[in-house]
Amino acid sequence: MPAPGPAPRRLLASGAVALVAAVLGTLLLVHADAGLSTERATVAGVPLTEVRRPGTGDDRRPGVVIAHGFAGSARLMRPLADSVARHGAVAVLLDFAGHGANPSRLPGAGRDDERARSLLSHDLDVALAWLRSRPGVDPDRIVLVGHSMGAGAVTRYAVAHPEIARTVAISLPDAGDVPAGWPGRLTLVVGGLEFPDFRRAAEEAARGAPPGARERVVAPGTEHISVLFAPRTHDAVVAAFPGRPGGPAPAPLTRPAAAALLLLGLGLGFVPLAGLLLRHRPAAPEAPTGGAGWWWLAVAVAATGLGVALAAPLPTARLPLAVGGHVAVFLLLTGVLLVVAHRWFRRDRPPAGATVGPSRAVVPAVVLLGYAALAVALPLHLGFTSAAPVGARWWLLPLVAFCCLVFLLGAELVAEGRGGRYAAVGGIAVVVLAGAAVTGLAPGFVLLVVPLFAALVAWQAAWAGVLRRRGASRWLPAAVGAVLLAWPIATTLPLA
Repeated sequence: MPAPGPAPRRLLASGAVALVAAVLGTLLLVHADAGLSTERATVAGVPLTEVRRPGTGDDRRPGVVIAHGFAGSARLMRPLADSVARHGAVAVLLDFAGHGANPSRLPGAGRDDERARSLLSHDLDVALAWLRSRPGVDPDRIVLVGHSMGAGAVTRYAVAHPEIARTVAISLPDAGDVPAGWPGRLTLVVGGLEFPDFRRAAEEAARGAPPGARERVVAPGTEHISVLFAPRTHDAVVAAFPGRPGGPAPAPLTRPAAAALLLLGLGLGFVPLAGLLLRHRPAAPEAPTGGAGWWWLAVAVAATGLGVALAAPLPTARLPLAVGGHVAVFLLLTGVLLVVAHRWFRRDRPPAGATVGPSRAVVPAVVLLGYAALAVALPLHLGFTSAAPVGARWWLLPLVAFCCLVFLLGAELVAEGRGGRYAAVGGIAVVVLAGAAVTGLAPGFVLLVVPLFAALVAWQAAWAGVLRRRGASRWLPAAVGAVLLAWPIATTLPLA
């Protein structure tokens, strides 16, 4: 029997690595849950999750409500709940309106107006009432923990409710939420690499407090998101419990590491799957034509720049997806401009053929699209943040996917089958979108999305290269990539 050639060996190797990574990620998730009990409930429309360490006896435990920030979710804050529960307290996580599993909409689209503040306070009321009703919780030892938008919400709540034992504000956006002379006990945590406004807010909020009332903690080497997974942050939260029992050292990276391994496994698993479904000889590469030059680069820069300029005055906030609505419209406009520019500059050039006809590609397309949804949604949901569609997200998901599809089809046309060009078009879109957020042409919160968007663009470009080498029609890489881009945008960004 002849030995397998280089291509089958590569497929086998990628499949083996994918399997090992997926198994390790699964085992790590099981380890993260070991020794903890979890209970979920929806009260007055607010999804709540209780995490505790099972125990015996009638001892009363501290209770901790943990609130996420804008575009976050209860699942994003789960590592903090794990640390809290392993030290003997009872943690309750909530999904604010417009976030995670909460299908309600948050007014103001992140503008922090009075309607939004009132709704956040209502959701905290619900979470605290449920926490106090839980068995074994000492209602006199309640701690509030919040991040970013959630930090402002829990701080304002504690100011109005002096019975709160202590508050931990991680990345507090506005020092004005802490009145001068307020005697409440407050821990301010900030990342060493955060934006200057957050560092300044922590410094100002820590001033002028009664002795011992406020503490400022800096988590070195972290920015606005990674501060949530810093051991220094977890130590500060655990230290806030009144009369806390001992516990193990926090392990905040367990769940993100498990998610990363699952992402790696499912990402690599695409290679052998595509090899099994698309069994054919890849198309011959196009011969270079004279005079092609760098026209595609000029087209990509012009299309993305014009797409940003056109999206800026449009009422993208009408789409009830904060930040994501603007990104989707930008991608749609840029994709249309790329298609139009390609037809104009290359109208005399016949389109490249594909080795797999549309009829033969239906079954592989269905399988690969389903796999793409699984590969991006499952690790994200289990190890990082909520990625299950609820409420309006069910119709927003196909709408955002269509916008991504138009953009990726335009990129495929301009790239003309060249992987380097295709990746460059996506990279230009990332840079232009970030620049628009810095200059005010796009919402400032877009900057929080750009790292995720960049990672997704790189991911779908790698998968597109796999499909291109298998001779797939150009619509298939675009369709698979649209799922990868659209799912996190439509399911994780706030409903507004």
